[in-house]
Amino acid sequence: MTAVSPDDVRFGADGLAPAVVQDAADGRVLMVAWMDAEALDATLRTREVHFHSRSRGLLWRKGETSGNVLRLVDLALDCDADALLVTADPAGPTCHRGTRSCFDSNGAPDARPTQGLAWLETLWATIALRAEERPAGSYTSSLLDGGVDAVARKVAEEATEVVLAAKDDAAAGADRSATSVRVAEETADLLYHVLVLLAERRLSPADVVGVLRHRHGP
Repeated sequence: MTAVSPDDVRFGADGLAPAVVQDAADGRVLMVAWMDAEALDATLRTREVHFHSRSRGLLWRKGETSGNVLRLVDLALDCDADALLVTADPAGPTCHRGTRSCFDSNGAPDARPTQGLAWLETLWATIALRAEERPAGSYTSSLLDGGVDAVARKVAEEATEVVLAAKDDAAAGADRSATSVRVAEETADLLYHVLVLLAERRLSPADVVGVLRHRHGP
């Protein structure tokens, strides 16, 4: 997590700084509130997001009555150090209206499910770093050192494993507790190796997303 302390923040004359909260899963803006040094310190200490209530003039923990807390993932300052970006994992609807975000139109719940795909950025950043530095003992580095043939062979193997796992899951009947997990595990292996293949070919996931967006249309 980015190291931010109350001493780093340029609080306003009222001792407050705006805090924008976004969902760690997909970057969706959930709410905007205010923090003072006490709220920031409590957030860092407890790993649950706290704010300063301007109307009540006191510290409050988000979700202290509803249970819909915001679990801290990361903190960042803007370029002027007078506003905070809080990345959090919400434990339920963030807005008091029962919606995921305070910015949902007309109080309507956001019907789009959150799949956590934004985390793939973390995986890609690690793969890209391995491609640049090639540290000894790294599995990713060993694949990249083998060139396109080595990486492509693993992609083909993992794709076959996904197909086999899916067929086993389809034949499992009512109890899919083990087979469905294997589908997820094999798909995770495939996604990882596809990303390594992109790195080996000096492409990025953004290139692939661009193709998908073009095909999807407006």
